[in-house]
Amino acid sequence: MAMMQHATDRFGEHFANPKNVGVLAEANAVGSVGALDYGDAVKLMLRIDPATDRIEQARFQTYGCSSAIAASSAITEMIIGKSIDEALEISAADVAEFLGGLPDERMYCSVMTYEAVQKAIAAYRHPEEAAIKVAPLCKCFGVSEEMAERTIRINHLTDPHQVTFHTKAGGGCVGCYKQIETVLSRVNAEMVASGDLGATQAYRPGSVPPNGLELRPSGAAPPSIAAMRANMPSHINIPPRPAPVAPTAMSRSKMPPPESRDRGTPEQYAQIEQAVQGVRPNLQRDGGDCELIDVDGNTIYLKLSGNCLDCQLASVTISGIQAQITEKLKRLFRVVPVS
Repeated sequence: MAMMQHATDRFGEHFANPKNVGVLAEANAVGSVGALDYGDAVKLMLRIDPATDRIEQARFQTYGCSSAIAASSAITEMIIGKSIDEALEISAADVAEFLGGLPDERMYCSVMTYEAVQKAIAAYRHPEEAAIKVAPLCKCFGVSEEMAERTIRINHLTDPHQVTFHTKAGGGCVGCYKQIETVLSRVNAEMVASGDLGATQAYRPGSVPPNGLELRPSGAAPPSIAAMRANMPSHINIPPRPAPVAPTAMSRSKMPPPESRDRGTPEQYAQIEQAVQGVRPNLQRDGGDCELIDVDGNTIYLKLSGNCLDCQLASVTISGIQAQITEKLKRLFRVVPVS
């Protein structure tokens, strides 16, 4: 019991007080994974000693849920001081175990950090290859075929939805589902041939529909988490969900009087409204939302609601929204939460 409590405390600590956050100006190895437009992205920056190939510093920037932030913080603590070969041996499962386990729908968070390490070190060793752009398997979340294949092998995945849980591939428009099936069936066949997977466990294309909810009769309740776990293959071991951490309120700012606010032209205000609407789906997927209250020059006042309200990482959410709006409108903005 004490060990489980220690693990969940560790998750809460890396969630509420993430370590090694920010830009590392002296970085000589950088790995980026995910897609900011869909709300989940990790950028890992390393400073590696060229003489010893040992990681001296590690910092990260991330935009996503609490699990993504905790996993990113954890991986930096796990790799600092290690050689790059030792860092490459740290798996996504090691990150999840370090945090006391991740829920199945958040397993991709530890995979993103693992892939960020792989990419950063690959870029350090072979910068010319890192510059080559390869079309992703999943365009929505920027998941490469190599990432999907590696994740399938390491975790012995045998179901397209397990691939989505671990990588988010197929979690957006589902346009890549057939490609995921092709990769999964090919890799499973190779694993059967090498003796790493039983023939009856290998995936057969077409045996699972793109959306598991299509199996439910109209109006039926979704299956429980316990039922889904019971139906998982015996070789898949998903840790229990970490205990929730009590929220801490985030300070809110007061807006200047309406008569003194500079809202810009109607066209500029409409562009800001459109940009805010564009970030809402990302928040809504995690049970949150935001509303544009007003604009004053380069300051955008937003009201957070749902799970975003008084969340411990509300400041990280605001920073992510600010980055997305700035990128969309090609102007620097400051996003301020108001009550």
